[in-house]
Amino acid sequence: MKAVLKDNVIEIYDACLVKDAIKAIPGRRWDPKKKVWTIPMTIEAVEQLKYIPGKIEPIILERYRELKRIQDKTIEEKYAEQVEPIEPMPLKPHIKPYQHQIKIYNLGLINPSFAILAEMGTGKSLTAVSIAARRWQRGEVKKLLVVAPTSVLPVWPREFEACTVPYVCAVLEGSMQERRKTLQQLNSIKDKLLVAVINYEATWRILDDLLAWKPNMVIADESQRIKNHSAKQSKALHKLGKVAKYKLILTGTPVQNQPLDFFSQYKFLDETIFGTSFYAFRNRYAVMGGYGGKQVVGYQNLDELIRKAHSIAFRVTKEEALDLPEQIDQYQYCELEPEAARLYNEIKKQSYAELENEQEITVRNVLTRLLRLQQITGGFVNTDAGIQQHVSSAKLNLLKEVVADIIDAGKKVVIFARFLPEIKAILKILEDMRLEYSYITGEVPNEQRGEQVRAFQEDPNRKVFVAQIQTAGLGITLHAADTAIFYSVDFNYANYSQARARIHRIGQKNNCTYIHLIAKNTVDEHVLKALQRKEDIAKMVVDNWRMYFG
Repeated sequence: MKAVLKDNVIEIYDACLVKDAIKAIPGRRWDPKKKVWTIPMTIEAVEQLKYIPGKIEPIILERYRELKRIQDKTIEEKYAEQVEPIEPMPLKPHIKPYQHQIKIYNLGLINPSFAILAEMGTGKSLTAVSIAARRWQRGEVKKLLVVAPTSVLPVWPREFEACTVPYVCAVLEGSMQERRKTLQQLNSIKDKLLVAVINYEATWRILDDLLAWKPNMVIADESQRIKNHSAKQSKALHKLGKVAKYKLILTGTPVQNQPLDFFSQYKFLDETIFGTSFYAFRNRYAVMGGYGGKQVVGYQNLDELIRKAHSIAFRVTKEEALDLPEQIDQYQYCELEPEAARLYNEIKKQSYAELENEQEITVRNVLTRLLRLQQITGGFVNTDAGIQQHVSSAKLNLLKEVVADIIDAGKKVVIFARFLPEIKAILKILEDMRLEYSYITGEVPNEQRGEQVRAFQEDPNRKVFVAQIQTAGLGITLHAADTAIFYSVDFNYANYSQARARIHRIGQKNNCTYIHLIAKNTVDEHVLKALQRKEDIAKMVVDNWRMYFG
């Protein structure tokens, strides 16, 4: 027997006499074209290989010792009670990372490929930025590709504002031609960390360009998006994973429906963990049965699966991250469809012109026009004839995606919205998702509201509470959830603050997360900024109306 290393795979020649011993090695495969056995370059595989008579190429043993060193350091770091950065974190001085972020940072530097399995609100994006920036300082990474859901693309440039290394962060948006042009323009920039951010749906469409760009590092944000191993975007990430030496996956819900969800994410991250064949992986960890023996009827060897997955991963929940602040704000973005954007801009220009010609600007005039713009971002508008018109599904589609992630994480959620048409559309989405819900609007009689709250608080199957912000933002307790989504808000800071307090109150045991859904480049952004400054918009719009309509 002779064992040699080729492309991180061990090939075994002249193995007729030790065939049975090789068959006992996990992940072994027979290559009929080369007529050789192949086994993954893993600690477990080499340890078994060492006991088989024959010649092992020295580089295999060197690589084995390096993997053992990484494994030992990883275990030591994981179980340390107090940690300090193994190398300085390239973050601005006013940013103080939490203990779990420092631990993930250290683990991400120790392991070339690593899974950050952290719940939303625990700061996994900032930690990933720190790892990438430090690898740039080391000279390991010049080009970083971040692949993320469309809704969080605008978040990544903001995350990079916290780092201290020189960088350029470009979001690849627009037509495929425009995305390619942006990617090419990055190549002309020297002596900076080059960051390209793209959504999953576009990766396979410009895959050749991304491969030619040759990123040194790839981050798959919300990596559960590639859990289907046969989907085009998953296959694109698998190919990108072969190009990049350094990889991270970020997700709070690595397993959404079944343990088999691990396979595709880890095929991108590190093929040596679960191999390259989904069917071999399924046969190892699933029990097949049903019609034709092609249905998963159970699972097996799950302890092994979890051990392998966590060998290059760190899991943290909000409950475990005890040093987190009590309240965490997050932002997810959508983009209005072209026709909805045209209508929005038309009404904005019209409002600006009308206000310019007003002899006296009044609060009522400004708020009436702002309200109409806000209705469009939520998806609905009233025509001049008083007819309600559905003009956009962008934010509704984003809401469906966010709710699915929260429910898959085993949590309940409260959704706040301002307008009745929005709430009716939200309830329809929940029904289509087959989710049980409670709701309170101005149309729900007072005597029925207590039962709606009780059912949400006590019934484990009642996963969602939908609340009209003006009606249900005061006086009720909804702390069965630790996450709230603001689909839309009104212009009153007191209402917004009271809505937040529905989940953040006595009896709440967890940190609270507030997710704000925002239509890009619209009044949503201005209104939210004002509320974050604790300003009632009604008190300031007369002097600042041009900011909203300009």
